[in-house]
Amino acid sequence: MDKDNTLRGIVLMVVTMVLFAIQDAFTKQLGESYSPFMIVLIRYWFFAIVIVSWAAARAGGIRQAARTHFLKIQIFRGLLLIFEIVIMIFSFVSLGLVETHAVFVCYPLVIAALSGPLLGEDVGWRRWAAIGVGFVGVMVVLRPGLGVFDPAALIPLCAAFIFGFYNVLTRYVAKKDKTVTSFFWLGVSGVFGISLVGPFFLTPLRQEDWIWMLGLCITAVASHFVLIKAYEAAEASKIQPFAFFQFPFVILIGITFFDEAPDLLTYVGASIIIGSGLFTFWRERQAKLRAAR
Repeated sequence: MDKDNTLRGIVLMVVTMVLFAIQDAFTKQLGESYSPFMIVLIRYWFFAIVIVSWAAARAGGIRQAARTHFLKIQIFRGLLLIFEIVIMIFSFVSLGLVETHAVFVCYPLVIAALSGPLLGEDVGWRRWAAIGVGFVGVMVVLRPGLGVFDPAALIPLCAAFIFGFYNVLTRYVAKKDKTVTSFFWLGVSGVFGISLVGPFFLTPLRQEDWIWMLGLCITAVASHFVLIKAYEAAEASKIQPFAFFQFPFVILIGITFFDEAPDLLTYVGASIIIGSGLFTFWRERQAKLRAAR
């Protein structure tokens, strides 16, 4: 399929970001009462069932979907994402949605920084400068030494580095493995990993909380499905900048439903990070266009 429907890809990417924001809201709601390990366990049981069923229904079935050139990396990706999700839940509870994402939004800069040494991509001085400016934005949000620094703010920063590394590995395996293969192993290795730990944290789910858990499971699957369709419709470099739309959706949800009110410096720092991220995407696209000539 030719990736030339950019508008469709952009719309699908924005829809994905809405779903991610809603998913995070459900996660925060549940995280106030239940262990992150329990939340991820139930979510991944549901996710794995859907992924395996989807793979089985495709041409070639599960055997074709499971065929990978990078088995160890695919398994490691799944385990890495589990770790990142658990950390994010801790952050949602400790800091809130908006504060967490104000720091986590720097993960594209981590991807850009790691793309050189791990993927062999040419990261010029302009992109390195943008990465540096972006992390200045992170410092504006964190404000170490100004008397308002919350050590819990390091939690989403850690999650951003893990998620950035996960994305770099995803780009690496995409050189030979199909999208369905990456998602298959994401579900299988993830559910295996969390099932080693999660059952020890299981507690009865209150009746009124089943709706939040069901919403989390549905949005988690729907967001990944729409994301796949977005990447099928258009080139990643054309639609990836719209991933930053998740932050304003998170702000809207955080203020409306959780009474979160971050201060001005949080928004200033996040704006610096987003601007730097958009510049790195633009430079990456320019480099690819020059290489294609």
